[in-house]
Amino acid sequence: MKRSGGGSTGSLLESVPVPIAVRGLTLGLDEPEELLLQRAAVRLRIATSDIQAWAVVRRSLDARHKDRIAFTYNVELALVGPTKREKHVLHRLHRPDVSWLEPEALSEPEPGTEPLPSRPVVVGFGPAGMFAALTLARLGYRPLVVDRGQDVSTRHRDIMVDFYRARHFHPESNLLYGEGGAGAYSDGKLYTRVKDPRVQLVLETFYHHGAKPDVLIDGKPHIGSDKLPGICRRVRLHIEALGGEVRFGKRLDDVVIDDSRLTGIVVNGETIACGPVILGIGHSARDTLRMLGRRGVRFESKPFQVGVRIEHPQSLVDRWQYGPMCGHERLPPADYQLVAKGAADGGGDVFSFCMCPGGMILPTHELPGHLSTNGASRSRRNGPRANSGLVVTLDPRIVCSAAADDPLAAFDFLRVMERAAFEAAGGDYHLPAQRAADLLQRKTSDGCLETSYPLGGRWVDLRRILPASIIEPVARAIEQLDRRLPGFAGPHALVTAPESRASSPVRITRDPATRQSVSTSNLYPVGEGAGYAGGIVSAAIDGLKSAEAVIARYARP
Repeated sequence: MKRSGGGSTGSLLESVPVPIAVRGLTLGLDEPEELLLQRAAVRLRIATSDIQAWAVVRRSLDARHKDRIAFTYNVELALVGPTKREKHVLHRLHRPDVSWLEPEALSEPEPGTEPLPSRPVVVGFGPAGMFAALTLARLGYRPLVVDRGQDVSTRHRDIMVDFYRARHFHPESNLLYGEGGAGAYSDGKLYTRVKDPRVQLVLETFYHHGAKPDVLIDGKPHIGSDKLPGICRRVRLHIEALGGEVRFGKRLDDVVIDDSRLTGIVVNGETIACGPVILGIGHSARDTLRMLGRRGVRFESKPFQVGVRIEHPQSLVDRWQYGPMCGHERLPPADYQLVAKGAADGGGDVFSFCMCPGGMILPTHELPGHLSTNGASRSRRNGPRANSGLVVTLDPRIVCSAAADDPLAAFDFLRVMERAAFEAAGGDYHLPAQRAADLLQRKTSDGCLETSYPLGGRWVDLRRILPASIIEPVARAIEQLDRRLPGFAGPHALVTAPESRASSPVRITRDPATRQSVSTSNLYPVGEGAGYAGGIVSAAIDGLKSAEAVIARYARP
């Protein structure tokens, strides 16, 4: 926070009241942030000297009008003088963009009274499991965390050296399994539509463990795949310092269920008696989900997204979004959120997913001999290419008739595509690719293939990999989007497949009040793998809420 007459005062928020929020202040690309003080004073119809302290709390880029791109800010401020002065200003203005600041209170959960039979266990150390474990540890519950993958240092070597260089794939240590989960090597997008006071807690936690301060104010905050592993490691060390224990290389092989109650877990052949179990395994631990199904844990089918990733030169995306302002030094690499209306079968939409400016396409499969893709960006997003998912929503009961009786059968539908992708591109983890123009013209591409994918690509007719229910809507969407964004289907647009991990086709049915599995008490399914989240922040919040439910039920050990 800043005083109106000087520089930053660090933790001034703790000593100065901040009762007024002013929203929607704008600055042009060449205007310094110091002008915000003057613009806030004009909005409030007071002198700048009347403002005792102020701080930016949100910043976003408005590029809707290409000829006047601007930054939009929300600020919080305190006035010189008694509190009644702020009340007088607000009463005089009657503006919706100026209001009394009423921050949402987030109180600590009150520990329950039921004796804890054994320390709580968290399975999986992705965002949901990580924040559940941190919450439990911070409140004195000393959780045990088990993850089938490895710590980030070992994981980094297994990915970068063994897999990318030698093409030796580790089924238990890869871009999906290990410290930080799939999120550790993602773009690190922290944008969410979830409206919950815990969002700020999640952002602050990332900041306190190494993320840049910008994540606290940016409208679309992100961390970057180069920064996330270190942040995950520091969160783990914090949990351990608070009395928690994190064990890697520990796969959940089985569960012990007695009279519909989970009483133990089997990890690497060892049976461990447990208290409440928070299950944050991610949606790619399909073998674990099948094991739970065999033990009677109830699942239900849900719509899910499948499609391709499409890659363009970042300079082209910048021109689409910024027009004549493209190249301005203050403009970040541009992103997009696109919808192709009515392109899907039955009149549904095809839409972009997980757009990664200046990023790379990554292999995200858990089985040898299979291939799936996702996208990521480093913190600076300064790579030459941008990529995004382009996905269609499917009903698993339609695309996989067996899913009507067994929701987990939808995984077979996905596995067929992932195996076909691996084989079609030569069986050595090259990426199947096709120029967008050739996809529309139904011909296999040839010539030089340039892609950000770290293991290289090979030209493949993607109709050999994806069923018509997916590839034809995607082709119609590309054609439609090319009319709006010239070059979307141009010679430099590369389509790759499959994007098969956008969401899970199943949900572990849980009680909305207790947050436990409806079929198995003591089991708290959370995150994307349980079907209740769709990104880092939403998964973290889901884990937080279940940890709070455990705390509200059980007394501290």
